[in-house]
Amino acid sequence: MLNVTKSFLPPEEEYTRYLKGIWERVWLTNHGPLVVELERGLREYLGVKHLFFVSNGTIAIQIALKAACDTPGEIITTPFSYVATTSSIVWEGHRPVFADIDPETLCLDPVKAEALITPATRAILATHVFGTPCDIDAFDALSARTGIPVIYDAAHAFGVTRNGSSILRNGAVSTLSFHATKVFHTAEGGGIVTEDDALAHKISYLRNFGHNGPEAFQGLGVNGKCSEFHAAMGLAVLPHVPRLIRERRELSDWYKKELSSVIGVPNSSYLSRPTLHTESESNFSYYPVLFRCEEELLECVGLLKEAQITPRRYFYPSLATLPYVHRPAPTPITDEVCKRILCLPFYPGMTHDDVRSVSDVILGFFASMSGPQVANL
Repeated sequence: MLNVTKSFLPPEEEYTRYLKGIWERVWLTNHGPLVVELERGLREYLGVKHLFFVSNGTIAIQIALKAACDTPGEIITTPFSYVATTSSIVWEGHRPVFADIDPETLCLDPVKAEALITPATRAILATHVFGTPCDIDAFDALSARTGIPVIYDAAHAFGVTRNGSSILRNGAVSTLSFHATKVFHTAEGGGIVTEDDALAHKISYLRNFGHNGPEAFQGLGVNGKCSEFHAAMGLAVLPHVPRLIRERRELSDWYKKELSSVIGVPNSSYLSRPTLHTESESNFSYYPVLFRCEEELLECVGLLKEAQITPRRYFYPSLATLPYVHRPAPTPITDEVCKRILCLPFYPGMTHDDVRSVSDVILGFFASMSGPQVANL
């Protein structure tokens, strides 16, 4: 069976080497030496100033919102993301206001976001979708004009660069997921990144019950810490990340080759792909394709599952349809994209034959349809 993703595990001896030190020190949590080492290693690898290792990517967003927004209000955000992006907003007592996405990158459209700013707006929360950066220049300019902070949900964007610099350096805060299925993972975990010293100090106590020293409290906080065991996994995985990204790039090239007869620019072929900015370097976190319509997607998914291949409708449905949010403005692009997008199996360890197996089912599906574009498949 080919699943949409599969976790990478480092060689067992590389992980257990770190475990030996945990047994010797009997220091399991509360910002132990492996957490400190991992944070330092991640700052160096990503080229960022401040990085805080936390228990998951959801608490990372919640802490970022708490750090950047002094009072409850409206958060302008994208309806095309994982549910945690929206649920974190609601959990923190804010109201999500959905702006539509760019039809090419599938990221939050800065022009449409700006149109929804009101006196109640506290922040903009945008997602780098599938590792494709948002229009960072436009959001930076918008933030400079209005004073509204921009928070980036960068769960998919570990290691993504633009013009040679980490995109995590943009905005007030960026948040990361280190979930087991991500390019870099700690089994469970997340990260909060900022270049702002004052925000970094605030985040440091927000994630640790409000502590500002062992017997002092700076303010309200939460338990966002992560254990030495999770840090050990991260330290064992991190050296492999450059190779894993190279393998992901190779997989992407294989899919592009195998599906070349049915993938084209949007609306000109049977499948299309989101657009990556030319100045950006992807981490190849997922392999999404867009069908022409939902009916074709559903029929092809059925054939893939018959062949023991499990893709994922990701993201589906639109977050604007969640039962606990309001939807005052239409988001027609998101509504349409959610119906047509599918992530194909994509993870290091897949072989070229695996990619052919997935592609053959898709090509066979389109070959069964009439039309000159597939007549010679």
